Amino acid sequence: MIGLRDEAEAVLRGWHAYEVARGAAEIIDFDCAPSAAVVEPVDDRIAVRRRLVELRGRASGWLASRLDADIAFAGALLGERPPLREYVRATQGCDALGWTDEYLAHRRDLARDALDAVGVSWGPGSARELRNVEGRLPNEDAPDAIRAAADEFEQTVRGLAGTTAPFSLAIESADVDAYWAYWLDGAGSRVRLRLNLRNITFSEVAARQFALHEVLGHGLQSASWSAHAAAEDVPWARLMSVHAPHQVLLEGLAQALPLFAAPDDPMLRTRVRFDHYNQLVRGRLHLALNAGAPVEDLVDQARRDLPWAPDDAIADVLTDRGVDPRLRSYLWAYPAGVDWFVSLAEAGDPELSRTVLRAAYRDPLTPSDLAALWPEGPAIGGGDR
Repeated sequence: MIGLRDEAEAVLRGWHAYEVARGAAEIIDFDCAPSAAVVEPVDDRIAVRRRLVELRGRASGWLASRLDADIAFAGALLGERPPLREYVRATQGCDALGWTDEYLAHRRDLARDALDAVGVSWGPGSARELRNVEGRLPNEDAPDAIRAAADEFEQTVRGLAGTTAPFSLAIESADVDAYWAYWLDGAGSRVRLRLNLRNITFSEVAARQFALHEVLGHGLQSASWSAHAAAEDVPWARLMSVHAPHQVLLEGLAQALPLFAAPDDPMLRTRVRFDHYNQLVRGRLHLALNAGAPVEDLVDQARRDLPWAPDDAIADVLTDRGVDPRLRSYLWAYPAGVDWFVSLAEAGDPELSRTVLRAAYRDPLTPSDLAALWPEGPAIGGGDR
């Protein structure tokens, strides 16, 4: 199976080189097995999909689930548009059912109570008031604040995750017209965090949250996978991509990590509660948009449920989830992942949390792997609880 894994990785590297050469989005976001070897681009997307299908016929386990995601994504880049539930199942490895009105109301109440406890009202000014309470931070001070917070939390997170993997961090500024405010990529033990200054208004709390989410979540986690892959022949493809089924783990744990690493910090807890609710609403919009709901109805729904979101932000939420094949898959990982990991933190079982986190920093777990670790947990991606 290791030989087949290496074949699959060679195809993914060639596909990545092809997409980068034509100015398209990258295929590989983190390389857990960096190499200096020269990579020849594939001929085209048809050729890469054909090769992926051939490899999938010989694969099983982790590698099979990864190839399923690659095949589905390659098809989407070629113009396929399967139903959202089918597409998310193939790429993110979980269902796309969404959450009931009752459950959304429950999470809204928790978020409202958390905001109220720190003196923030519920309404059009919630996001602005929360940033003011969190302490404004000039953009130029953000890199130092993020590094300081990462240093503060590093040993706690390493203790929870059971990892001694080394990593180095580079922080760069960007100014691009894209949905993301911050993005992490890298190779091996080298981690790069990009801050999109066009989309960020920093606060002191946000810097702490970014340190946990990006640096000690994504960065340390990816470096830990790299260390494991360097120490032994792992069965999984060592090239991480946002359209693949480990993404629910990455985005879910990163968003919920403050609840594990700083459970007594009221401001971080408030931010997680608020973000959790926001992600569930975006998930409902994601489903409704792909089910054919009229845009006017979706805008009304967003204005009602996210009263602090301006129309340009609502427009981006809808555009990203409806048009872009990459984001149509990837953005589902946020609500699906944060709901599962917040629920894990709320379960109040330290031993279970430690087991999950240690497994999560060793291997890129799929939603099926997470469910096996906590069979009593909620269904990932919604549905009956």
